[in-house]
Amino acid sequence: MMRRTWWLLAIAMLALVLVATGCGGGQADKGKPAQEQSATPSGETIKIGFLGAKTGNHASYGIETLKGMKMAADDINAAGGLLGKKVEIIEDDHRSNPSEAATVTQKLINNNKVVAIVGDPTTGITKVAGNIAQQSKVVLLSAGAVGPGVVEIGDYIFRDTLLDALAAPAVTKYCVETLGWKKVALVTSVNNDYSVGLTKIFKDALAKYGAQIVIEQSIKDGDQNFSAQVTNIKQKAVDGIVFTGYYTEGGLFMKEVRKQGLKQVMVGGDGLLSPKLWELGGNAVEGSMVYTGFYPDLNNAGEKTKAFVQAYQKANNNALPDMFSAQGYDAVMLIADAIKKANSADPSVFKNELAKTQNWQGVTGTISFGPNREPVKSPVFLLEVKEQKWAVKAVIPVTAQ
Repeated sequence: MMRRTWWLLAIAMLALVLVATGCGGGQADKGKPAQEQSATPSGETIKIGFLGAKTGNHASYGIETLKGMKMAADDINAAGGLLGKKVEIIEDDHRSNPSEAATVTQKLINNNKVVAIVGDPTTGITKVAGNIAQQSKVVLLSAGAVGPGVVEIGDYIFRDTLLDALAAPAVTKYCVETLGWKKVALVTSVNNDYSVGLTKIFKDALAKYGAQIVIEQSIKDGDQNFSAQVTNIKQKAVDGIVFTGYYTEGGLFMKEVRKQGLKQVMVGGDGLLSPKLWELGGNAVEGSMVYTGFYPDLNNAGEKTKAFVQAYQKANNNALPDMFSAQGYDAVMLIADAIKKANSADPSVFKNELAKTQNWQGVTGTISFGPNREPVKSPVFLLEVKEQKWAVKAVIPVTAQ
C-alpha cells in the first residue's frame, strides 16, 4: 500500500513538472517583445497572395504578374528559402471585378493568412484592396498601379511600377519636341480611375510643353462602338491622339480611327501594354506608342535582367516577358528582401524595412522608395507597335519632380 502511494505521488509530481514546463514556455513568450514573437509566421511557408485577374477584361495583366511572382518564389526557394521557410504564392481570380477583388482580398488575409499581397496591377482595384489590407495591417505591393490615391491609403501600401506622374510628362515632351505634335485629341475612359488620373497628368504636361488639346472625348470600359467619338475627332485637325484607357478599348478605338480614314497614331500609358492591343486592333494599331518602365532589351540589360528574361523564355516557349511579369517578379523579391533584413515576416515589422529601400537593383532597373513610399525608377521606354510587335522608339531619362 505504501509502495503504491509513493508511485502515485511520483506520477503526480512528474505531471506538475510537465505542466510547469509547458506553462513556462508560454510565459517566456509573453515576456518577449511583440516583434520577436512574430519573427516568423506559423506554418511551414511564408505566404504571399496574388491579387489579379486570370480571366476577364484585364486578364493579360494578372496572368503575367502571376508568372513573375511564381518565378521569384521558385528562385527564393531554390536558394534556400526565406527565414528557413519556403515562400508560397497563394492565387485566386477576381475576374477583373472590383467587388470580387474585395472578396479575394479578404480571403487571402483571413483564410490564407498571407503576410503580403502583390497586386492588383490596376489602379482602381488596388484602391479597393488597399483599404482592406491597410485596415488588416497586411502589406500590399501593387506591381502595376500607376494612378493617384494608392500609397495615400496608408503605410502598408506600396507599388513598384514607373509612375505616370514621372513618365507621362517625359513622353509628352518627346511627342511635342521630337515628333512635332502641337494639336491633339484626348480620349478618356470615364469609368476607369487609371484613365481619369492619367488624363489629368497628360493635360498638365501638354499645357507645360505648349501643345493644345483641340477636342476631348469620353468612352467607357467595356464599350465596343466608338464611331461617334471618332467622327467628332475627324472634324478637327490633330497631330496625334492621347488615349489614356486600356488596351481592350484602345485596339478597337484605333480600328474605328482607320475605318474613318484618319492617319494619326495614338500614345498612351502602360494600360495599352499588351499583345491584345494588336490582337484586337490588327493593323490599325501599327505605330501606336506606349510607355513602360521595363523592356527586355538584352543588348543593354544587366546580368539580373538577362537571367530573368532567359528563364522566362525557357518557361514560356521563347516568349519575352512584359512589364507586368517583370514587376511581379521584383515585387516578390522586394518583399523577400525586406523580410530578410527585418528578420521577421510580421508585416508590421518588415514594412518599415521595405519603406527604407534605396537603390535596390531589380530586373526592371534600380528602385528607391521616397518618403511617401512612391517608387522612383528610370529610364522610361517608349515603345511602338511595328509589325505586330513592340519596338523601342526612344529611351527617355526620368527624374523625380
